[in-house]
Amino acid sequence: MAKLALAVLIIFTVLAGWVWVQQRYARFARQHPELGPYRPEGGGCSCGSGHCERSSGGGC
Repeated sequence: MAKLALAVLIIFTVLAGWVWVQQRYARFARQHPELGPYRPEGGGCSCGSGHCERSSGGGC
């Protein structure tokens, strides 16, 4: 039972840490607009549609 509780605690801690990192990144991007726009994680290039559309500007 203790191993299960420890595993749940570790998973929760890792996920909460990832949310914290994303919030810090967004705040840093707002405070330093000269470094470029905020790019939230979420994929790109039509992810999930089975293909990736390529533009002439590079990117994907």
